[in-house]
This record gives sequence, C-alpha cells and structure tokens, in this order.
Amino acid sequence: MQRPVLDLGPDAAALTAQLVDIPSVSGSEEPLADAVETALRALPHLRVDRFGNNVVARTELGRAERVVLAGHLDTVPVAGNLPSRLDADGLLWGCGTSDMKAGVAVQLRIAATLSEPNRDLTFVFYDNEEVEAERNGLGHLAAAHPEWLAADFAVLLEPSGGEVEGGCQGTLRMLLLLSGQRAHSARSWLGENAVHAAAPVLGRLAGYRPRRPVIDGLEYREGLNAVRIEGGVAGNVIPDACTVTVNYRYAPDRSEEEAVAHVMEVFEGCGVAEYTVDDHSPGALPGLGHPAARDFMAAVGGRARPKYGWTDVSRFSALGVPAVNYGPGDPNLAHKRDEHVDTALILHCEERLRAWLGD
Repeated sequence: MQRPVLDLGPDAAALTAQLVDIPSVSGSEEPLADAVETALRALPHLRVDRFGNNVVARTELGRAERVVLAGHLDTVPVAGNLPSRLDADGLLWGCGTSDMKAGVAVQLRIAATLSEPNRDLTFVFYDNEEVEAERNGLGHLAAAHPEWLAADFAVLLEPSGGEVEGGCQGTLRMLLLLSGQRAHSARSWLGENAVHAAAPVLGRLAGYRPRRPVIDGLEYREGLNAVRIEGGVAGNVIPDACTVTVNYRYAPDRSEEEAVAHVMEVFEGCGVAEYTVDDHSPGALPGLGHPAARDFMAAVGGRARPKYGWTDVSRFSALGVPAVNYGPGDPNLAHKRDEHVDTALILHCEERLRAWLGD
C-alpha cells in the first residue's frame, strides 16, 4: 500500500482535506503520524523527534519565551463520512474535520511557513486522545519525555469555534454495582432482582441538580448522567447483578478526590454494593490571568468562554504550563455523522495565530 504524503504548500483549509482523507481512528494513527513526521523533517528550521505515533517538532532560536501548539491526530470511528467533501458554501465535510484535523492543519501551516517566529515554538502531534486516558499519547510523552513539552504557554487547537475556551471540565466514569439474588423468574419471590434495585440510583440521577460555579468569570456547567446500564442473565432468570455506569463532568475547582467523594455522596442510601472508578481525568483551571494568556487573548480577540468537556489542557496544567483551547472547529459538531468545518474559520485562526507569533 502506498504511504500517504502531505503537501504543506496549500492553505490550511486545503491541508485539512488532505488530513481528513488519511483515516486515523484511535489506534490506527501510524500512517498519518508517518506523513506528518516526513513533512516536518523536510523543514530545515525544525528539530523533529518521535515517540511511538507522537511527533514533536521545535524551533531552537533562543527566544525569551516558548509556546506549544498541540493537537491530536486521531478521530472517533468513521460513520460513512469519508472521503472529505467541500461544498459551495465553503464547508468541508468529513470525519475529523472539526475535531480536530482543522486545528492540526493550522499547526502544520504555522510550522511550515513561520521559520523565525517571535517566540520559540514546539509543535506536538499525538495519538489516542479520543479513547481512555491510559492510552493518551500526550500522557505518554509527559511521562517519557517531559522536557519535550516544557514551555511558558500552550495552545491546544481543539475545536472552539475560533474563540478562546479556558480550562476544561474533569471527567469521572464510575461503575455502580447493585446486587441481588438469582432465582427462576417463575418463582421470583425466591430471589432479589438487581435490575429493579437500580431504580433508586436512576431516581437520584433524574432529580440531580448540577452545580454551575463561576471561575475566573467563566460559568462551568456540571453534569452527572447514566451512560450505560447492564444486567440480566437469561429470559427466565432473576438477575443477581446490575451495573450502572455514570459519567460526572465536573468544574475544575474540584479535585479528583472531591469528585469521587461527591459521586459516592449522591448515591448514599441507594443500595450500591460497590463503587469502581473506571476512568478519570482531572479538570484544569482557566488560568486566564497569566500574562501569556492575557497577551494571547489580546492578539486573537473575542471573549473567553468555558470549555465544556475534557481536553489535554489538563495535562499541560499538571506540567505547570498554562494552556487554553483555541481552534477553528465547532465543538458542537465533534463526533457527529454530519461533522464539518467552515473553511473561512480555519483561515481566520491561522491568520490570528500567525499575527501573534510572527509580528
């Protein structure tokens, strides 16, 4: 099979289409990572390193400040929405257009065309963001090569509609086990139905009122929801176990420990036999008061808003690097079958970043 090749000459909108047409569902990013690495190694002003399917390129000009531009290469599973398609209104359709190959295209264009930026730049392209945290490529880089990510400020080009989104929510997935006693369904009085025992849990969720705290002037909306329920043995058996999976999206003023404690408190008295943390990533505070963040806001304009969802600004925050989300995609279109991006917004984001980094 012929290896895909990227041409970094066209504008970021055309480059987005090239990226989208190289499928890269989580776990299968290698062809795209190869293409990104090859394209970057052809640029003499960059040093390029690779770890797994994660590619890092950097300028080494001795500037007073270093900025990271970061983006993930993977997408959610394709839903009959490849190859890409550009319509007459300038909308580019296809898997990953919004989340987040438009942002990756902007990164690559800046890397290719800005050889002497006013700040030293590090470009990070990583894998497995759309899956469980233990597979996240940026997490692997932070553990194995934290020096590659050292910087004064980071911009994650996640879809944000061309507006700065500060911080991110934490996300906790927890399994709630309800126990019962197995019996023949014809003699149900001899058993205890674990699926029925989930009713108090579901009732508690239905009546839950999430917090809406304001942090650095940004209102974060929390949410606690059932995302899966599993139970049952056979059509003639009273089930003796039922698991309700809940997802808690929490504001970044709560720690991981506080988030777990809150979920357990919500379901106190509901008969939960066992709580298991299935996946957990902490949030990140907005950090918009940091001088680098203020300078960035002044350069790109607009008004900051909170990030609803988890992004890898959390990992940069844990490394002591203040970070914001800023990318051309629309977060409301992420993961949808009709995912698309406005090519005019891709060019706008490229222009604003170029003005900030190149003046």
